[in-house]
Amino acid sequence: MKQERLRILGALVLTVVVSSFVTIPAAAQAKPVLGKLAGVVRDTAGTPQMGASVELVAEIAGVASTRNLLTNTQGIFRGDKLPPGFYTLRVTLAGFLPTLEKHIRVSPNLTTVVRVELESMYASVDQLRRMPSNSTADPEDWKWVLRSASAVRPVLEWMGSDGNSSKVSTINAENHRPDVPRVRMEFTNGARRPVSASNIAPSPATAVAYDQKLGGTSRLIFAGQMSYDEDAPGGGVATVWLPTGTLGAGPHTALVLREAKIGPGGPSFRGVRLDQGGALTLGDRLLVRYGSEYVLVGLGAAASSLRPRAELSYRLSENWNTALIFASMPSGPGPLEAAEGQSSGILAAALNELDAFPTLLWRAGHPVLQSGWHEEIAADRKIGLHGKLQFAGFHDDNRHVAIFGRGGALPSADYFQDYFSSGFTYDGGALSSWGARVAFRERLGADTELSTVYSFGSALTPSNDLDGPLRDVLHAVPRHSLGAGISGKVPRLGTKVQGVYKWVNGAAVSRLDGFGESLYQMEPYLHLTFRQPLPKWALGKWEAIADCDNLLAQGYVSASSRDGHVTLIPAFRTFRGGLSVQF
Repeated sequence: MKQERLRILGALVLTVVVSSFVTIPAAAQAKPVLGKLAGVVRDTAGTPQMGASVELVAEIAGVASTRNLLTNTQGIFRGDKLPPGFYTLRVTLAGFLPTLEKHIRVSPNLTTVVRVELESMYASVDQLRRMPSNSTADPEDWKWVLRSASAVRPVLEWMGSDGNSSKVSTINAENHRPDVPRVRMEFTNGARRPVSASNIAPSPATAVAYDQKLGGTSRLIFAGQMSYDEDAPGGGVATVWLPTGTLGAGPHTALVLREAKIGPGGPSFRGVRLDQGGALTLGDRLLVRYGSEYVLVGLGAAASSLRPRAELSYRLSENWNTALIFASMPSGPGPLEAAEGQSSGILAAALNELDAFPTLLWRAGHPVLQSGWHEEIAADRKIGLHGKLQFAGFHDDNRHVAIFGRGGALPSADYFQDYFSSGFTYDGGALSSWGARVAFRERLGADTELSTVYSFGSALTPSNDLDGPLRDVLHAVPRHSLGAGISGKVPRLGTKVQGVYKWVNGAAVSRLDGFGESLYQMEPYLHLTFRQPLPKWALGKWEAIADCDNLLAQGYVSASSRDGHVTLIPAFRTFRGGLSVQF
């Protein structure tokens, strides 16, 4: 108990120290997470152009700064320490048409690369002179647009009433941002996490997320979900506030309220989550990610948990980066951290916040929450332009391990039974595990990504012992796992497909390297996800969704104890499908 109190005290001190950086005045060294912009300027023949004037204007509300850059002998320009958001790029050079690029997105901790192609002004004039003079007249016949590139909107326009006179005038292009979805709706069967008190029943449900812009750059995202099951209704609401308007560029605050009925005559689960997190930079090399969440749930009796997390990431060189991570179990980046840098993914992350409660367990007639601590040290190596290789060593100190399974007539004091099936959750007790991870991730194209992960650690496995409860039957054994995942888009059809398979070299009823599973979205055994765009027939972009988990029903383990005979399941075989629309 003394060691546990010291650990909790240390976690709270770390959280307070890290969170205190948020209140440092602007004159201090802490700054918001910034991004970079780099590019190259060439002519139509591919020759780099030295001395081109590059003007970078922020489109962010409240930011009026302008950067003036020049290209070097290789035609390259670079802008550092840019606030995340959208920018307009103007490129001018004597003898060439001016080029205008709008809505260039700069993301935190990333370098946005652009390529600008300048077209010679004289070549465009010669093209005008070569136009046939005997063509049929039209009111707009002498209207001709000079473009700096095929993908760039008009910059100059030649206008004339006859063939003897002409004049040059500028075009006022529309100044709006790209079409970013502000509403996301999902019509599904409702089941996301089986045997979870925070989840709604496996019946049709509707979920909605809405992105509301506030004053300045701040945004407020609302999300809600409701089930149509009369016997066991459930639902929840979530509110996410982004003061800077972008995940990863500053703090975020999320408040989630959840309620679900456990059967027609059963009790009601009620839960509250308050999550505060964010990121900031200290100098040019050190990045600090911080956060903490408070969870309070009730199911006849109440259970609560304070769950801090912190990450210190230091850039050693252009290709090497190190990180020191401390997180609460179940560990891994939450829905908001996982969606950083993905503007359209914020809506989906807000919906996922509804199901981000830790697993509720039952022990000696009282509710407890899955909990523990995860410590990790990692090093990342950049491979090529789009690859990353990670080496990590970690320690998991679980106090209440969540075990899932199926069985009937079990003691209600220790087994939390699912009303809709024979599934249950069980407190497997404590588990301490030292492990290592090697992972590689590479983006092969605009829509294709490959991931491979090897992990080593300890997991729980049963040994039949009829004299004791199931908790005494479980013991820790070393296990290896190897997983691979690929995501991409089918040409022409546009179908987005993600396939993941994780192999474990033996029976394991608890998760091996839960942090790595969450980081690389690689849960045990075979998982397939499909997103099929549908023909446009109404407002927004429609797509059919299908999520298949543990498709081959692998990893099921039978165990017998004083409590009875059960089947322990590390990953349930489930299907979730429906429709999604964004507009």
